[in-house]
Amino acid sequence: MSTRPTAVAGRRARPAAVLVALAASAGLLLAGCASGTGPGAASAEPSSSEQTVEPTSEPTTEPTTEPTTEPTTAGTTTAAECDDLTTSYAPTNGLDVPDGSTMARIRERGALVVGVSADTLLMGARNPITGQIEGFDIDMLREVARALLGDPDALQFRVITSAQRLDVLEQGEVDLVARTFSMTCERWESIAFSAEYLHAGQKVLVTRDSTARGIEDLDGQRVCAPDGTTTIERLAEYPGIEPVAAATHTACLVLFQQGRVEGITGDDTILAGFAAQDPYAKVVGDAFSDEPYGIGVPAENVDMVRYVNAVLDQLKDDGTWKQIYDRWLGALGKAPAPPVSQYGRQP
Repeated sequence: MSTRPTAVAGRRARPAAVLVALAASAGLLLAGCASGTGPGAASAEPSSSEQTVEPTSEPTTEPTTEPTTEPTTAGTTTAAECDDLTTSYAPTNGLDVPDGSTMARIRERGALVVGVSADTLLMGARNPITGQIEGFDIDMLREVARALLGDPDALQFRVITSAQRLDVLEQGEVDLVARTFSMTCERWESIAFSAEYLHAGQKVLVTRDSTARGIEDLDGQRVCAPDGTTTIERLAEYPGIEPVAAATHTACLVLFQQGRVEGITGDDTILAGFAAQDPYAKVVGDAFSDEPYGIGVPAENVDMVRYVNAVLDQLKDDGTWKQIYDRWLGALGKAPAPPVSQYGRQP
């Protein structure tokens, strides 16, 4: 028989569940730093196994410890609107690698440098047993590496937070970003995206005994979402909710388990991983947003966008996409048809 959660700061905390969450995120402590060069370098030692570069801003303490700062009430902005949100650049050369192209430079280097999450279970998380980062997003990147470099493990990981996704692309620190990255008109202004490779929707996670049936039932309560995401922005549509910003989704889970917030909002793909970690939590309500995921690419590397789209189209057509979906997201239900690629954007 399980024990009832104990009170912390006037709210319930779930100490047993904290230990479960630790298993999924403690792998951050196991990561080693690779000395591989970034995408701006002419060459690097070819990698026969995955390399990881951890950001200096990533937390170095166990995520279940008390945060060093109080959660902040988030300011919100209105996202820009457009009618070509998921329209990307059409493949023109298939999987060919022309001389002088972005792909040729990456092939010469011998590794694909990618920005990823290491704490988003099912999408991109470090396996505490193997130490490897794995998930749906990671498998998308592995297939790009397989096509371009002949080795799905020829990846050099740069572990980033949600708020760092644009920065690492704008500064040319990575070749690609796959980190539950929703395509928005505002983001298209500074980077480029592949065609849509997964469609998610924003929901809310609450305690198992909560009577809330959706986000609209959380008026007057504190709801956490990572800073720099569309999820925190959309809380502006619910003025009765007090938004709380955290650095990562895992930081939100810590606050939730400590009883310092009453809910977490995020994409259903992310919250499914949380519910699997925390027996005191459940995901409720229908999706109240559309979140088309694209692989982020530096804006100037249109040739790389076209190449990635050729890879994604192949995965969607030959059944590989469905296999990857079933492997990681089967708990969400039967695999849907892959998102249809929309093309027509011009440089």
